[in-house]
Amino acid sequence: MAFAAMAARGAARGAGVVAGRLGAAAAPRAAATSARTAGRAAAMRSMASLPLQMLSEEETMMKDVVARFAQERIAPRVRAMDEAMTMDKDIIDEMFANGFMGVEIPAEYGGTGASFMSAILTIEELGKVDASVSVFCDVQNTLVNNVFSFYASDDIKARAFPRLATDTVGAFCLSEPGSGSDAFALKTRAEDKGDHYLINGNKAWITNSAEAGLFLVMANLDPSKGYKGITCFLVDREMAGVEIGKKEDKLGIRASSTCPISFTDVEVPKENVVGEIGKGYKIAIEILNEGRIGIGAQMLGIAQGAFDATMPYLQQRKQFGTRIGDFQGMQHQYAQAAVDIEAARLMVYNAARLKMAGRPFVKEAAMAKLYASQVAERTASKCVEWLGGVGFTKDFPAEKFYRDCKIGAIYEGTSNIQLQTIAKLVQKEYEE
Repeated sequence: MAFAAMAARGAARGAGVVAGRLGAAAAPRAAATSARTAGRAAAMRSMASLPLQMLSEEETMMKDVVARFAQERIAPRVRAMDEAMTMDKDIIDEMFANGFMGVEIPAEYGGTGASFMSAILTIEELGKVDASVSVFCDVQNTLVNNVFSFYASDDIKARAFPRLATDTVGAFCLSEPGSGSDAFALKTRAEDKGDHYLINGNKAWITNSAEAGLFLVMANLDPSKGYKGITCFLVDREMAGVEIGKKEDKLGIRASSTCPISFTDVEVPKENVVGEIGKGYKIAIEILNEGRIGIGAQMLGIAQGAFDATMPYLQQRKQFGTRIGDFQGMQHQYAQAAVDIEAARLMVYNAARLKMAGRPFVKEAAMAKLYASQVAERTASKCVEWLGGVGFTKDFPAEKFYRDCKIGAIYEGTSNIQLQTIAKLVQKEYEE
């Protein structure tokens, strides 16, 4: 089994954890977790002055295992999944089995217990082969799992983590038909009914919703307080009143499910509030800042994947008796693309390292997401051109990379939203 060294940490899948009781084993497990955390911190300190692309042993192992999995297991199914608009069930199962869906979930809950950087590398490597699988993994790790990690009670973690690490997909439900970039104008309401909450409303453009078993739902518990009434709730797919709509027929990332969700008189237990009441807006803002690094990694993967799939052709195809790749006009173009990809990678990795080090990273995350999405679009477009007629067909992967990359300028904050975020932070630096 791929990545067995890490996945084995949670092989038992936390037998007593599902019930929320760690029992007598809690102390040694806690000690082991503490030791891993300390070791990781020491490794970060030792790598502080090293090149951004110099990875730890754990990170290198994860990168290599994911790359091999992507080539051997995902690549043969990419076209079929794209055409069917469906994620292959075997791929989903293997993603869980190999620990890719619970990268940062602690081992005591059945997770891999690796680092944020390992999650970013996983997303990048998957993106080199299929952006749909990449975002499937990204949302689970950088949004859903981390909301639980940072804000959920121990009780919720004990109930949710073993599922999210082993077989359950999660979805982050913020966007609505009338609130996209203006996310806090959401209309979904939660009412306090004494022993439970009642949720009513509609969500839109929810990634992974067709496969998800758990939903993090942002709903306003007190509209009189505006966005400060927004609260995060854990909703199970099996709760009465939850209805998943038809999949969107999209330009790209077609195997990734994007659906509307309706919540009609959904009764949610009081203990299913994630974080503090009225702090859902804070959760959304903070987690999306991290999520942008994940999207940057996905876009980086797309750019590199398109480049890798195209460059060999330029060294083989001849016109006018000369290899296409030997024409100076072509050399300048692919040299520029290589520079762009390298710059995007450094920006994504830098944002990830800053986040891991506990340093401010919001500006850098926005920059990484913005720039990587631009690089993915430029690179994929050029790759289609370099391949000529065959690049415009589905026989070569460039056209799919081109379709997939466009979403990078839209989800988890449009490019204009990223620019606005960057501008505010840059302006603040000069005002101080």
